[in-house]
Amino acid sequence: MTASILVVDDESTIQEAIGCALREDGYQVDTADSGEEALRRLAQQEFDVVLSDLKMPGLTGLDVLEQSRALHPRVGVILMTGYATVETAIEALRRGAGDYLLKPFELDALRLAVQRVLRQGHGVERARPSPREVPPRAVGQALVGESPAIVAVREHIARCAVTPSNVLITGESGAGKELAAEAIHAASGRCHGPFVAVNCGAIPETLIESQLFGHVRGAFTSALQANLGLFAAANHGTLFLDEIGELPFVLQVKLLRVIEDRQVWPVGATRPVPVDVRLVASTNRDLAREVEAGRFREDLFYRLNVVQITLPPLRERRGDIPLLIEHLLQRLNAKLGTAFVDVEAGALRVLARQPWKGNVRELENVLERAMVLGDGPQLTLQHLAPALGAPVAPPSVHGLREALRQFERQYVRDVLAQAGFDKREAARILEISLASLYRKLGDEAVSPAVRN
Repeated sequence: MTASILVVDDESTIQEAIGCALREDGYQVDTADSGEEALRRLAQQEFDVVLSDLKMPGLTGLDVLEQSRALHPRVGVILMTGYATVETAIEALRRGAGDYLLKPFELDALRLAVQRVLRQGHGVERARPSPREVPPRAVGQALVGESPAIVAVREHIARCAVTPSNVLITGESGAGKELAAEAIHAASGRCHGPFVAVNCGAIPETLIESQLFGHVRGAFTSALQANLGLFAAANHGTLFLDEIGELPFVLQVKLLRVIEDRQVWPVGATRPVPVDVRLVASTNRDLAREVEAGRFREDLFYRLNVVQITLPPLRERRGDIPLLIEHLLQRLNAKLGTAFVDVEAGALRVLARQPWKGNVRELENVLERAMVLGDGPQLTLQHLAPALGAPVAPPSVHGLREALRQFERQYVRDVLAQAGFDKREAARILEISLASLYRKLGDEAVSPAVRN
């Protein structure tokens, strides 16, 4: 059956040009000159595709999108705009738009967009899969915790995992973006397929195209044998593009084409290779600013940022640190062959107050270094001090009690400095009385450097 398309635009010349092109391709085309007229047509007839301008007097394209899908849940909607911004494009895709076109566009781009929307299954009634719990095997150390921030991340992962949408994971280095990508894969319908991760900043620019898309034998001097590429390796699974902001600008165009056409052109090949891959990308950059600066393609950003998940830094969820430590101790014990049970209370308080600029990765590194130096079964301040970079006298010179006293005194000095040498504020942070702070500082308490 021929697909039916409703074209909505307040400019009659655009209506006529689009309608003529689509009719030549064999589609049944109706037109409307306003959002209100479009809804009247939709109330009388069901269309396979609605192609609507975004900015119109009265009802906007977003209004048409929402209300047309309420009337006919299986309709595919394509929005057209000459005033695209990151926010409006993302909002359109999140509300269910199948695609969007930036004016002015070529008729070939229009035809491809219509074909994509029809090919994606719009026009066929399908039950939306319901979110499911992120399986325990998918919960890496970055997702451990019960703080509202990390619980929200797990909920977002569970909701987006069951959809085919591309996902952009943002967050600081060490926050666990790859672990979140693995969790999305494990909770998705592609969990039995491959999960392939690639760091876009770690591959030389001269090699990244053949690594991603593959190459045929003899495509270049060192191509002694064919290489399928990482897209093909991730077929029927998930491809994780870590640090996507590092991707060279010229490769961004080719990646966009792969996303749109679902096929790759290996270097030196004369025909494309179809691929069925779910894309998850990550970055520690502000890609919206990169777009504004001209370093990242706006259209690729729209394609990747359909769903965004932001991982909170560890310093914003300090309440999760005890649970993270418990999880990491178990994992590191298995790796190192050690038998540490827990961390002493004083050491745990020290860990909870660290700035953790390297996030969970830094916490894991500190614990591993302390476990290598320690003798168990409990991690103490003595074990952790070298790993945290704190000065501790060698055991051959001072006993444990003196080493702990020196470490504590240095830690009090550091907190006092961070508090701007306000002793009352330092005492509050340390959860001790002002008198105890004076005792711990000793003669330094009356030093000009620490006076209130």
